[in-house]
Amino acid sequence: MDIRERNLLGGGENIVEMQELEEEDFAFSKSSAADAEFDAVIGNIEDIIMEDDFQQLQQNFMEKYYQEFDDTEENKLTYTPIFNEYIELLEKHLEQQLVERMPGFCMSAFTQSLKHHKDEVSGDIFDMLLTFTDFMAFKEMFIDYRAEREGRGLDLSEGLVVRSLTCVAPTLLPSATALLPQ
Repeated sequence: MDIRERNLLGGGENIVEMQELEEEDFAFSKSSAADAEFDAVIGNIEDIIMEDDFQQLQQNFMEKYYQEFDDTEENKLTYTPIFNEYIELLEKHLEQQLVERMPGFCMSAFTQSLKHHKDEVSGDIFDMLLTFTDFMAFKEMFIDYRAEREGRGLDLSEGLVVRSLTCVAPTLLPSATALLPQ
C-alpha cells in the first residue's frame, strides 16, 4: 500500500488516500560496478582496521613515538621520518590485507576513487585514511594520543549531572485513597 496526500479541497485541507502501487511504480536503484567495488573496499577497510593485528600495530607505533610530538605550530624535522615510517608500516599492512581479500586491488586507483566518494565514507574511516596522506592529520592524531596518555584529554564529566528520579516521595490523590482497602 502507498499513502498519498492530495490537496483536493482547496482550503488547505488534504485528503489522504491509500493506493495499490503497480509494479512499474517502484524505482530501482542501480549502482555502477565502480561504486559497488568502492563500497566493497570500504567494507574491507572497516574490517581490517577493527582487527587486533591492525589495532596492535597502530597502538605500538603510537606508543613508540607519541612523546616526540608537541602541540606547537612548528614542526620538528624528526616528524618527517616518523610519518614516512607510519605510512610504510600501516598503509602497507592495509594494502596487503586488501590485496589478499580483493585480488587485483590497486591502492592508487582506490585513492583516486576516494576523492570522488569522500562524502560517502564515515568520519572515522576517512580520518584514518587521511593520516596516510595528510601530515597535519597525522600530527593531530599523535597530539591527541599524547594528551590522552598524559591525562590531558577532554574531560566531559564536569558537564554531567545525575539526579535520582526517586527523590520525591509519592503521594496518593484523595480519589486513589478511597480505593485502598481499609
